[in-house]
Amino acid sequence: MSNVRDFGAMGDGQHDDTAAIRHALEMHDGVLHFPRGEYVVSQTIVIALKDVGRTTIHGTGGTAKILMTGPGPAFEFRGTHTTSADPGSFRPDEWERERMPTLRDIEIEGRHPEADGVRIIGVMQPTLTGVLIRKVRHGVHITERARNVLISHCHIFHNTGIGVYLDRVNLHQTIITGSHISYNRLGGIRIENSEIRNLQITGNDIEYNNNRAIKVPDADDVPTAEIYIDCGETGTVREGTICSNTIQATYSPNGANLRIIGQSTAERQKAGMWTISGNLIGSQATNIHFTSARGITLEGNYIYSGHHRNLLLEQCKSILVGTNCFGHNPDYKEKELCTGIRLVDCTDCTLTGLQIQDAQAGEHTVAGVVPIQRDGLIECVNCQRLTVTGIQVLEGSPYAMKLENCSDTLITGCSFLDTRATPLTKAAIHWTGSGTGNAIAHCRSNRPFVIEAKVKLGENFLDA
Repeated sequence: MSNVRDFGAMGDGQHDDTAAIRHALEMHDGVLHFPRGEYVVSQTIVIALKDVGRTTIHGTGGTAKILMTGPGPAFEFRGTHTTSADPGSFRPDEWERERMPTLRDIEIEGRHPEADGVRIIGVMQPTLTGVLIRKVRHGVHITERARNVLISHCHIFHNTGIGVYLDRVNLHQTIITGSHISYNRLGGIRIENSEIRNLQITGNDIEYNNNRAIKVPDADDVPTAEIYIDCGETGTVREGTICSNTIQATYSPNGANLRIIGQSTAERQKAGMWTISGNLIGSQATNIHFTSARGITLEGNYIYSGHHRNLLLEQCKSILVGTNCFGHNPDYKEKELCTGIRLVDCTDCTLTGLQIQDAQAGEHTVAGVVPIQRDGLIECVNCQRLTVTGIQVLEGSPYAMKLENCSDTLITGCSFLDTRATPLTKAAIHWTGSGTGNAIAHCRSNRPFVIEAKVKLGENFLDA
């Protein structure tokens, strides 16, 4: 174990320890040990694994702190891995010198506006455990290429950029688990223009990732999200799980809790093949927002109090929304936020087994909130081949369900009820525009159905 104090590091929060730490890294025996103290670093400590060999950086149970006073990451792990994670694709030197570099039990604090926490490039099995990163720009920045990344039991907190930033990276087999990722201005976990496969985000607390706590002037409306997946320009993001997380926020005008942006191609396969289950998601402008996504299952979540919509799907295909509870927090009483689901230009989507309940007032009752504008608690516009089955919609306003220019849509076995003492729901279903091949069957409602003539009952089936 190479103790950085033995190579001249002071750890007193005053002297620049960069040169001493670099010297210790050159001479280390595999473990770079930081005793309790505050170590000033003015330039990035680059761990070039092909040169220094297998490396662990250890901060003595979290009692050591790195004060990054210059631009760039405090630590950069750099490897030479260029292939897949297939065991047969590795060069012997990778296993001998580069595998599983580890950063654990240490704090990194930024003292420069362009300071970052950790950067990972070309590394196999990088592992971050028990790391606290705060007051930097980006907490963990992964770029170019990486495989088998593990981020576990970390605190990535109150940073001006992104918590975990997957930036134009070719990345497979990654797990982010058991961590707090909160108060990062441009997103908690954010993927941009990357090739991603097998990403698991599970058991985390991911909250408040917008400008409210950072207070950059005139930046409140910059689009952000707790989990932000953007392959709108290039890249594909597939084969992922978002499970058992708390994902919630304070409101920001263009904010979302979960935002996935694909590419508007004929196949719409740039972003998809995801399972989203068992999460608590709420309190943003739009809680879940998918654009040009394909092949996502959303089930077993509680999704609540979206200022604009709880769920917004645009130009999506093969999205299955099932057995979720969409609602609000009735404990807030005079501070309720409405709920709502909207699908626009979507095909081959299914809504099943949902419980959806609006606020009793049928409108926002939080002081100062932008009033909601909508036609129904569920809105479907220019959609094809939708299946809506076994859902219960309560207290919809002004309509429980509004459809416009939809074809080949089946609505069956649903309940549309207004249980308020003075009903506000004008109609259970209000269907306008044109469309063929539609059917409404075996539904119950205490409010009327309104189907305009252009929907042509001769080409549809109504048995409600």
